[in-house]
Amino acid sequence: MPTMRLAPASTGDYRLLAEKRLPRMAFDYIDGGAGEEITLAANIADFKAIRLRQQVMRDVSKIDASITLFDEEWSMPLALAPIGLGGMMARRAETQAASAAQAAGIPFCLSTVAICSIEEVAKAAAKPFWFQLYMMKDRGHVRELLQRAKAVGCETLVFTVDLAVVGARYRDIRNGMGGGVSMLGKLRAGAEYLTHPSWAYDVGVKGKPHVFGSLTDYVPNAKTPSEFKEWVDAQFDASVTWKDIEWLRKSWDGNLVIKGIMTAEDAAAATDAGADAVIVSNHGGRQLDGVASSIIVTPRIVDAVGERVAVLMDGGVRNGKDVVTALAYGAKAVLIGRPWIWALAAQGERGLKTLLKTLKAELNVCMALTGAPTIADISSGSLDKT
Repeated sequence: MPTMRLAPASTGDYRLLAEKRLPRMAFDYIDGGAGEEITLAANIADFKAIRLRQQVMRDVSKIDASITLFDEEWSMPLALAPIGLGGMMARRAETQAASAAQAAGIPFCLSTVAICSIEEVAKAAAKPFWFQLYMMKDRGHVRELLQRAKAVGCETLVFTVDLAVVGARYRDIRNGMGGGVSMLGKLRAGAEYLTHPSWAYDVGVKGKPHVFGSLTDYVPNAKTPSEFKEWVDAQFDASVTWKDIEWLRKSWDGNLVIKGIMTAEDAAAATDAGADAVIVSNHGGRQLDGVASSIIVTPRIVDAVGERVAVLMDGGVRNGKDVVTALAYGAKAVLIGRPWIWALAAQGERGLKTLLKTLKAELNVCMALTGAPTIADISSGSLDKT
């Protein structure tokens, strides 16, 4: 007998609600991965395969999941990862996400290719947020973006290094995200939008403009997201090396976090170039299909640079158990991407706030039942290695 679902209880529930509300092209953009989605599946499956070690008769009457990182206290070791085109999934999604994250006491990271601009999010945010950046061929644009982020109070820059080229994302190709769609295909896409009237009105009409907000000054003649995508694809610099990170370090006096690290060698290079932290990430399985899951390689990165910089990770985190697992593997904190945009697409800011409360509650349960009343008590001993 099917389970009655009166309210979402898990990230998977929010995913189902988002799939119902969003047009297929939009849902597949946030849900899909590269190629045959082997790495996307591994990110989740490898977390599921890891077992925690239940420990009892500890005093867990008070659970403290807070951490301090970059001189900032977080209510739990979790942040909202940068997501491009978020404002196509929920009305002005990035402003809602920033508000929900700050209400929960955790960081929000704004993507370079977000629909909302740096300045718009700053007006909606009561506290500084993080800003994520790609290296562009025009270093003048990079400098200006850094200045704009600094001007609104951003203190942490997340620089993504795993997008020298865009991965082969089959779902986006099939849905026409890369262009080349016939007139019949465009008519079918239009019909798909019409079958989702609440999204079409709330996001499609009330959520305008649908452009990369922080980049409009650099592409004044672009009127559609596809035109902005063409510009960004042409601007991403595939010649970037660690020397460019050293230049970035000199240009940015705040916290510098390097995202997209999957090997000990790259972690060491990022640290040598001046990073304050690294994020173990395979871009949510959206870049090179067939690489290892983020959680599996996390201990290697921790062993290589964990005593020099903070090691965070993302990819496949879906519940509180996954957060405890990542910390037991040596990470200082995790980031979530798809779960927060699923929740926003499904139920707006209210949904995201509820999801974050759920994740915090799950984290508290896992900490209590593994005998870890504080984050510092989570260690490799929290894992069942039998």
